[in-house]
Amino acid sequence: MPDAPAAGDGPRRDTRGIVDASGLLSRVHFRRHAAAAPLRPYVEHYWLIDWDLPEPYATHVVPHPSVNVVFQRYATEAAETTDETAFGEVAGVGLSLFTQKLEGRGRVCGVQFRPGGFRPFAPDRPLSDLTGRRLPLDEVFPHTVEQAAGAVTTVLSPADEHARVAALDAFLLNLAPARDPQADLAAALVDRIRGDRSIRRVDAFAREEGMSVRALQRLFSAYVGVGPKWIILRYRIHEALERAESERDVDWADLAAALGYADQAHLVRDFTATVGVPPTAYAPH
Repeated sequence: MPDAPAAGDGPRRDTRGIVDASGLLSRVHFRRHAAAAPLRPYVEHYWLIDWDLPEPYATHVVPHPSVNVVFQRYATEAAETTDETAFGEVAGVGLSLFTQKLEGRGRVCGVQFRPGGFRPFAPDRPLSDLTGRRLPLDEVFPHTVEQAAGAVTTVLSPADEHARVAALDAFLLNLAPARDPQADLAAALVDRIRGDRSIRRVDAFAREEGMSVRALQRLFSAYVGVGPKWIILRYRIHEALERAESERDVDWADLAAALGYADQAHLVRDFTATVGVPPTAYAPH
């Protein structure tokens, strides 16, 4: 498993979490960009998607333990008229498989925060309050209602994607986040879980970090939005999904052992519960 990106590194290039990544990427224009340097301690990357589809397509994502700020524009055509909707929202960590139907023409400009990285933008709000929820920008940032409304147009309108990135930078910088040592700690701990297969038990991980299990759980609830056990499981499923996407004949028993499962049956159970189909039935090729 590759290490998680450091705050100053470029965007990830993997497709972890995307179900049928090849199917999605053949239909949409997807790319990632790095945030401005002052934002990189908080932001993992920006993600931009544009599409113009002759027929609808449903995309599915196994969410990361990250908050996303998402600016979206959808346009559907019927009876010689075009119905266009544009809005911005804050998406907390998703607990279940996320499904989005794409049709007609559309554009999404998203900010994926590092786990723990969103809390400095909303310092009075525990991240567990956002988990499993999608809220309008002005509900999360009530002191910037006019800025949030203007940002939807400013971010989504430019044809040039670098101008969209610059607009995302400006929106976040204007929110004036302040570094929080606890947010930095949460981000570092999640990065360690993501990059170290040997982390399998919360109690052992907490002990290695010189923390009680309860202190670790409180930190993750307030600064990430989900608990350490959930994150350990989620990164296992991300790797299993990526292996299923890239390899035709996965040895699921060997993979289960490598990911720390007691046996293949436990991996199959978790994969099926998260993705919706058993790993042996997942065949995007």
